[in-house]
Amino acid sequence: MFFCALCSLLTPVSARTHVYLVYAIRFILGFAAGVTFPCIHAMLGKWSPPFERSKMVSFTSAGQMLGNVATFAISGLLCQYGFDNGWGSIFYLSGLFNMLWVVLWFLFTADTPAKHRFITEREKFYIEASIGRGDVKKVRRVPWLKIATSCPMLAVIIAHTCTNYVSYTLLTSLPLFMKESLHFDIKQNGLLSALPYVCQFVSSIAGGYAADTFREKGWMSTRTVRRSFQFTSFVGTAICIASVGQMSCEHRHIAVALLCLCTSFMGLNRSGYCANHLDLAPSYAGILFGITNTIATVPGMVAPIIAGALTPNKSNDEWKNVFYVCAATAASGAVIYLILADGELQTWAVPPETDTKITLAYSHDAELSRMPLENKLSRLPLDQYDNTDRAEGKGKDDFTKWNTSSPAPNGS
Repeated sequence: MFFCALCSLLTPVSARTHVYLVYAIRFILGFAAGVTFPCIHAMLGKWSPPFERSKMVSFTSAGQMLGNVATFAISGLLCQYGFDNGWGSIFYLSGLFNMLWVVLWFLFTADTPAKHRFITEREKFYIEASIGRGDVKKVRRVPWLKIATSCPMLAVIIAHTCTNYVSYTLLTSLPLFMKESLHFDIKQNGLLSALPYVCQFVSSIAGGYAADTFREKGWMSTRTVRRSFQFTSFVGTAICIASVGQMSCEHRHIAVALLCLCTSFMGLNRSGYCANHLDLAPSYAGILFGITNTIATVPGMVAPIIAGALTPNKSNDEWKNVFYVCAATAASGAVIYLILADGELQTWAVPPETDTKITLAYSHDAELSRMPLENKLSRLPLDQYDNTDRAEGKGKDDFTKWNTSSPAPNGS
């Protein structure tokens, strides 16, 4: 993120120097930003208890949507009223905010709960225990062949790719569509282009809480939750974005409403494929997301080219074709994900060097997830106590084991 901020600050100067320098700056920015989401998923694999994954993925990805909202809403105004000819101020302000984020990141974050400076011992122990087999010191061997031949992994790749195609089309073409087809002016354009991402932010957070509630209360399995949320996301997106293509300038406010509904459906994918990496292989979540994100970045290059090729005259009929392609992409992704997706820990997903002393059965975890935090900590098994705890001065009396005179919950 430091290099992303630096590249943003250097963009106006580069643009006035030479076009190839801009290419180089944008390449470095994209190269640096490419590791962001895999790093986040790698951290979530060590921070998110199983029944809080949808919420944490939705919450952490909400910043991306807020960034889109701020950029779209402010850019139109800055182009007209900002300093450095207007457009330059967009890059300077975004670069400065990124630099501020970098400072806060180093002050308040850590790779794992054990390394965090401000976490309480009670919270740290609960997170580490509830993750189950997640006490992995370091992943040394990656089962590349098994990952490459995994059908659930293929489902996530396809879902990620189809989602990104629609997302990149909207991100790069929505302002043009607002201007050329719906005839909004530049100030209205920026604010209205931001509105769909406000809706996506709300649906993402709400969907994350709903998905984890369904799983926690046993109403739906993880597999069913992932499939149903992603299928709903794709189908809703396809219907709405195809309907947008039918709107003309006379119905432009209906078109904006449909775009808002479309992105609201897209927000549900945070509880679908986005959290699925953590279900399949929490220890390899960062690697899995790196793979899917690399492949799903291709639409970022292809989608604007296709949109441009389909709209040489910028007419309403040509914009219909752009949205029809997006709808077909989403619909095909829905079918494939529904058939291939899974929500359970894969057999290849437990590294051979895993320390299995911290092991918590999912049936135990399901009961613990419904308790207040105070009760959760007192019900954790004694086998959570290991040499690390002794080194930190904790005694066995600090933990309470399951009552050996009665079976564990759910017969575990």
